[in-house]
Amino acid sequence: MSPSANDPGPRFAVVGNPENRRVTLFGDAVRTAGLAAPRIVAWTDVLRAGGAESRAEFGVEFGAEEIVRIDSPGENAEVDRLLRGAQDPTRVEGSARWYTGFMAALRGLRGGIRLDDPTDLPVLFDKRRCHAVLDAAGVPVPDSPTSGPKAAPVRGWDDVRALMREHRMPRLFVKPAHGSSASGVLAVESGGGGRIRATTSVERAADGRLYNSLKVRRYERESDIAAVVDALAPDGLHLERWLPKASQDGRAADLRVVVVAGRATHAVVRTSRSPLTNLHLGGRRGDLDAARQAVEAAGAHWTDLLDVCERAAACFPRTLCVGVDLLPAVGWRRAAVGEVNAFGDLLPRLTGLPGSGAEGLDTYATQVAAALRRFAPDRPTASSHHQYREGNPHALARPDA
Repeated sequence: MSPSANDPGPRFAVVGNPENRRVTLFGDAVRTAGLAAPRIVAWTDVLRAGGAESRAEFGVEFGAEEIVRIDSPGENAEVDRLLRGAQDPTRVEGSARWYTGFMAALRGLRGGIRLDDPTDLPVLFDKRRCHAVLDAAGVPVPDSPTSGPKAAPVRGWDDVRALMREHRMPRLFVKPAHGSSASGVLAVESGGGGRIRATTSVERAADGRLYNSLKVRRYERESDIAAVVDALAPDGLHLERWLPKASQDGRAADLRVVVVAGRATHAVVRTSRSPLTNLHLGGRRGDLDAARQAVEAAGAHWTDLLDVCERAAACFPRTLCVGVDLLPAVGWRRAAVGEVNAFGDLLPRLTGLPGSGAEGLDTYATQVAAALRRFAPDRPTASSHHQYREGNPHALARPDA
């Protein structure tokens, strides 16, 4: 049932997996702010209630003053089964069905004050659409033949090969359009004499089924690469030019930058010896201070890189928080946006960037404080010294603004 409209003070609710650390960490931040624990609506309840046909008694209708956070449906085998129909959560295939089911479930959530805009989420979870939005807004992104008004279809490996030739892309990333956490991603590079190689976490079983693995592997036979791509193509594929990235200590480096209320507040450097920097695939955190110094030594400004992330987040102004994957170019002078993630805020124990307005706060406390300033401005918070940036009631002001 929805809470009473007469309940005093702001109330939070979270749609998520109750056992997940994301939900736990956000709940801790709400309680630390002096509020009652958020109401937790389990994804299993939402999905079993029938998505768009959900009824209030299943806990999917929110009070008019209830502040609602949508959290990741990941890391729960039953939720994955309900969304993708797969009995084994390590399977890669089925992302298109996952997307359709997730969007239907979102439409089944009614009422409340949303921290994640219902019109933004379908775009954020489609890499082709997200890339097109960023590109149209002038945000630097890798070239892609699969987004925008002239987007090319990708029905399998033959189409990938043709697009590589047509767009002169000897090195590219092949990504499931609705994937996350590098699931199904292949970093493909071709050379003279017909040589080709793909680096990926996809493990292809003898029966042709694809599985996610924590081990990054390389396929060097084109027939194997073609088989993986052909199996993924029915779910939709997005292609991007592989941009040479900056390095740190001899390892490829990129950044995950969290933007809250329009402001880049938290960042980590991710480094890897492979093209895939995800921490669960063997990537490791790099030195953020060293990255900042490398940018400044190259004659650029660290704030310019953060500004790229804020410009990307500004394409989704009604969503409180996104995680931006920033790809610094060789030499650290420029950067492009690889992806914008709706659930990119899981950086436990990491506090805000100096001068960000979120010093001393983790990503969840920062979001709670920003939501309270927006929707309960008369309530003092632990970070009540933060102010709005002029012209954007969602945005935190820079201290020197």
